[in-house]
Formats: sequence, structure tokens, C-alpha cells
Amino acid sequence: MNDLVRQHTALSDSDLEWLHLLVSEWQLLSDLSFADLVLWVPTLDGTRYVSVAQMRPNTGPTSYQDDMVGHLVPRGRRPLLDAALDEGRIVREGDPEWREEVPVRVESIPVRREGRVLGVIARNTNLLTVRTPSRLELTYLQSASDLAQMIAAGTFPFSGEQVDMDSSPRAGDGLVRLDAEGIVQYASPNALSAYHRLGLAADLVGQHLGQITAELAPSRGPVDEALVKLASGYAPREFEVEGNGGVIQLRAIPLKPKGTRIGSLVLLRDVTELRRRERELITKDATIREIHHRVKNNLQTVAALLRLQARRMDSDRGREALNEAVRRVGSIAIVHETLSQNLDERVEFDEIADRVIAMVAEISPGKVTCRRNGRFGILDAEVATPLSMVLTEILQNALEHAFAQGEQGAVEVGAVRGETRTDARLLITVQDDGRGLPEGFDPQRAGNLGLQIVRTLVEGELGGSFDMLPGAERGTKVVLDIPVRSQK
Repeated sequence: MNDLVRQHTALSDSDLEWLHLLVSEWQLLSDLSFADLVLWVPTLDGTRYVSVAQMRPNTGPTSYQDDMVGHLVPRGRRPLLDAALDEGRIVREGDPEWREEVPVRVESIPVRREGRVLGVIARNTNLLTVRTPSRLELTYLQSASDLAQMIAAGTFPFSGEQVDMDSSPRAGDGLVRLDAEGIVQYASPNALSAYHRLGLAADLVGQHLGQITAELAPSRGPVDEALVKLASGYAPREFEVEGNGGVIQLRAIPLKPKGTRIGSLVLLRDVTELRRRERELITKDATIREIHHRVKNNLQTVAALLRLQARRMDSDRGREALNEAVRRVGSIAIVHETLSQNLDERVEFDEIADRVIAMVAEISPGKVTCRRNGRFGILDAEVATPLSMVLTEILQNALEHAFAQGEQGAVEVGAVRGETRTDARLLITVQDDGRGLPEGFDPQRAGNLGLQIVRTLVEGELGGSFDMLPGAERGTKVVLDIPVRSQK
């Protein structure tokens, strides 16, 4: 719609915003009218109309099989559009039009904003299945007529009220028609069922909806006057009421077809099961976070026990082996600590990498510096956990074997994300400026336990590749290429 309006019309951005607000609401008008809606806007030179939006009803058959958006018609071809635009009033056709052997009743509703007519809504009703209307259908049609008059007067939609049509109640979910005093004139079967879910034993017709709603909602004090006002439809609001184990979502629409409120339209939907599932998900998320927190605590306990055991070891090799185990357990604990603070099973790995680098750097005699360059980005937990261990082992190996005791040096961890429409990969490099690889060293076969762990995790769990190469000038460069899920 933005492109069509800006290309063909002289409407301002504020006018376009009003049309967007109208289009976000007009599914209601279409459903209440049992009719198709097409929004026509005059072109810049005033000689034609361009259709910028279209809506089909959920409550009846369509009168347009084709998409009308983008069509251009000259003035004079559709007299009802001309009359509605020029005179600023709703224009109804006396005799129906015939389209593909289907009779269609045509009406034109001017769209007014701040005294100006921006365009015209063509309301087209398929008359092929017309029969004697029921009380529900008559209420729908009367409510649609009131809304159409409000659109023509520029009082609907309501300024500043953006409605999410995906979650807001619709006409078919449940509809209540109130008079100016808030007394129920008509309640659809779905609306009555929703109030029965709240605990209402009687009929709604003849009751004051605000009073009934406030009485059904649990309250420790007197009747909630604010809730009485909301449910009586005095202002356009959307809210929820919970009682008797049920939850209903309500949306109040004041009806002012001639400037004075004659009543209200209340749309409502039973969302009891939806809210129950949402609460279950919240509980599940909290449980998962608590599990990660407890796993982190248990791993820290294991690390503390290993650290105590290392202090009692007489053998230097045994002590160092236990200290390596402490760092391996610690790297996994860092991931679980991060997961315990998130709502999903994805983590920002840069923070984890920085903490792993700081943890491993503690074994350095103080002359070797470690730093990170680039971003790892967001990773799944199933990638983050083994990757944290891999990073720990590679850094630990570099600090232990690349530099002599007291030797100065640097280790740099680089990360680059590469994403396409079909693939996303993470390229990690760990570069040191130490003594380099021994003569004849084969990283795919040789190496200590740490390198065996790296190969197993990278190639087995992460499905990536691992290699160790001589640095460009000196030292060693470790390269990891790992498939990851897109951050989008």
C-alpha cells in the first residue's frame, strides 16, 4: 500500500498512516457486513482511482475472485465512487450489479480524516446466498452500518489505538451489542458461552455488562468501577477478565454514528486454554533455567573438589592433570550459567569466549597476553557447550607448549561469521607467536589428550573441521570451521 499511495496519489505520510490504521481495523467491517471491501484512492491528477487495499469477509462468500490491489479505473466509470468522494456521504446502489452471473450489491463509503475525504471504500456484497437474516445477522448488519457512518464522519478508526488483528477478538469469536447505558441488547452464542465459562448462570440480554463482568471477576474489595466502565464500552479499550477458572479477552468499541454514543460493540473471545498454555510455557522456561543453574552449581562443586584434590597431590604431573580437569569442567559451567539467565536455548557466545580466555589465562606466568578479535555471535546451546571446551583446550595447549617459562608472547582468538541463504558457518582461528610446531607434527594423529578431545568434539559433535598450521611468520595457527544456525 505504501508504494501505491506514494506512486499514484498526493496523500501525506499522516494520511497514509490513517489508511494503515483503517486497514488494520476493517476486517471487522468486512465480517459484520458479509461483504468485500476495496479501498480506492484518487490519483495525483484526479482523473483516476487506484485500489490500494482489499479485504474479504470471513462470514460470507466473496464477490471478487481476483486480487484488486493495484487496479486503476478512470473517474466516471464507477459513479458511486465519484458521488461518495465528491459529496462525502455513503452512497448505495438501488439495483445489484451482475458479475460472472453473481448479483452484487455495491455501496461506497467515504474515508474521512480531519474534514477531508482521502478515498472511498467500495463495499460489495455477494447476494447469491441471501436468505431471511437471523437476529445475529441483523445485529451484524446494524453494527456494520454504524461503523460505516463513523468512517464517513472520520471518527473511526480511533486515533492512537493500534490493534493487533492476530490476537484481538473477531466478530465470529463472540459479539455483544450494548445500548447507551451499557445494557446488553444482543449477545451471540459464542459470547454467552464465554460468560458461562466465567460463571454466569443466567442470560446476558437485559443485564448491565459492566456490572456483570465486575461481579464475575474475583475482587477482594468493592466492585471495580474501572472494570465496570471498560466492559460498558464507554471508551475503545482491549482488556482481559479472569474468573471461575476461565479467561476472556474483550474489546470495546463505542458506536457514535452521528457523533453521539448510541451504544457499544463488545467483541470477546474465550482465551482460557491459550493462557493456560502460556503459563505452562513460562513454568517450563523457569524450570529449564533452574536446571541449568543447578547443573552449573554441581559443576562448580566438582571443580572445587578436584581443586582440593590437586592441592593434596605430591606428583606435579598428577596435580597438573587435575588442574586441567578443573578448567574443562569450568568451561562447561560457564555455558550453563549463561543459559540459566536466558529465556531460550541460545547464548551470546562472545561473553562465554571472554570468560574462557580469562580463565585459561590464569595458568600463564603473566608474560603472555590473550585477546579476542571478531564476534562469535549467538549460538545454540548444543554448539556452545562443546565449543567452550574446544576453545579451552586450544588456549590451554597454546599457553603450555608455545612459550617457555617467563617468555613474553600473545595469543589471539579470531571469529568470523559467514551466512548465506542456505548456509551459516563460524570460522575460528587461534594464533600464537610462540615457538611453533615440532618437526613432523601431524595434528590429525599426534597430540596429547587435549588435542584428542578437540578433534572428537569438532569433527564428531560439531560436524566441523580442525587443523593446526605454522603461523605466517612464527608460532602456530589453529583453524576451526563449524556449521552454525543463522542468527536471523
